[in-house]
Amino acid sequence: MAMLEIILRKDVENLGAAGELVTVRPGYGRNYLIPRGLALAATRGNIAQLEHQKRIIAADQARVRAEYAKMAEALKGVSVAIARKKGADGKLFGSVSTKDIAEALAMQNINVDRKLIKLDDPFKAVGSYEVPVRFTADISVDIRVNVVGV
Repeated sequence: MAMLEIILRKDVENLGAAGELVTVRPGYGRNYLIPRGLALAATRGNIAQLEHQKRIIAADQARVRAEYAKMAEALKGVSVAIARKKGADGKLFGSVSTKDIAEALAMQNINVDRKLIKLDDPFKAVGSYEVPVRFTADISVDIRVNVVGV
């Protein structure tokens, strides 16, 4: 099966960094990467503009990284309390997910995309938890989430 060459416009996990020329399966490139603006088709014109695109991408990434570093600095030492109904043994009726944590942060005027909040599983018991907020591979900060039973 023929492979498709594309130029990545943004970092794609397990594929490559922005500005790289990579080879992917045609369906993945045409149906996922290109429509979402993550990549460009590697035509002659696009390959010729690759150097220009790399400068644009580098400037955009520097801006985004600076924004993420600023947000990470603002999140240092932040803790949120989330109240939920609890049953016997401190178990919750329901759970606390990334959506709930993002909403609790928004109540403190801190807007964080819930996709950046990394949880293995939702919290199902009362307690205090350290939750990582991962902006990039090297910009990450932990916040304290206190789940309080009502």
